[in-house]
Amino acid sequence: MNRTTVLLLFGGESSEHDVSISSARNVYAAIDNTKFDVILGYISRDGKWWLIDRFSSEVNTHGAPQLAPVLGSGSFVSFPGSRIIKPDVILPILHGKNGEDGSVQGLAALLHIPIVGCDMTSSALCMDKVATKELLNRRHIPIVEYEIHRSGDPMPDFNHLSMKLGVPLFVKPARAGSSVGVSKVHSEEELAKALEVAHEHDTTALIERGVTARELEVAMLGNPPYHQASAVGEIAVGNDFYSYDEKYGTASSATVHVPADIDDTLAAQVKKIASDAYAAMGCSGLARVDFFLTDDGSLYFNEINTLPGFTNISMYPKLWRHEGISYAELIERLIHLALYKDDRVNEP
Repeated sequence: MNRTTVLLLFGGESSEHDVSISSARNVYAAIDNTKFDVILGYISRDGKWWLIDRFSSEVNTHGAPQLAPVLGSGSFVSFPGSRIIKPDVILPILHGKNGEDGSVQGLAALLHIPIVGCDMTSSALCMDKVATKELLNRRHIPIVEYEIHRSGDPMPDFNHLSMKLGVPLFVKPARAGSSVGVSKVHSEEELAKALEVAHEHDTTALIERGVTARELEVAMLGNPPYHQASAVGEIAVGNDFYSYDEKYGTASSATVHVPADIDDTLAAQVKKIASDAYAAMGCSGLARVDFFLTDDGSLYFNEINTLPGFTNISMYPKLWRHEGISYAELIERLIHLALYKDDRVNEP
């Protein structure tokens, strides 16, 4: 049987570089090597693409050739060596800037190679929290109130913001993931520092009304109109909010509950909104849709993550495992969805 050649891309230039490596290790260990021939493509922090032959305790590019795209040919060439690499599909396990923001997806389109997940337009749109909120708000999907601050703008008046949005406020980069650059703000001094931190990651920052809420997540799988939603999961946060350290730190006290302890009517509502948002944003392949559920029962859309984590603690594979889809089968389905965009995936 001919194996499908998969270029597994990981690493990347974003602050989520290490998360990407951790996710890719899991994918590489789980993928069925009787069906797939996996080529490892590592993107270093400075954006160079390397062809490596194996995972070790640390990614080592010493002596490894680099990869260069040959546009329109469905292939890469290594240098030195001029080896032609012609993958059937690209599997990007990348997060953040130049990974899930449409950059790699656009390159795949120019290469004429199918890529797992959303296309360039959808990836770029979902990466931008402001664009996502504005589009979904027009479709009457409830969102948390917010203001925008751009680099170079005058410092916003904290009193005005607190009267409009309340206290605390959350400040976050418009285009970043894994809670990178997110701060909780109670004062004018904290606001100035939070904006400085957010602008280290993006020129546009989002200032949101703080809500005391449970964090619910739904995994999406498939190409609309044949996409499907998993059960609803919940992240029980140990600290003030679900920060980067709470997501990935060794001292994290966050716990995952699958399914979430909510009634069936609410679960159906969450899944319906997740499915509608996924289709409205032009998503395909996979995504994770996140929500806030407040103490008074109000439900708010939070964000869409088009390349969710695949680490051993990540919610996305856990949700599908609950639906009876193993890690290896999930990867196989995602590759199939990229290769055959119009095929329907049976419900789990």
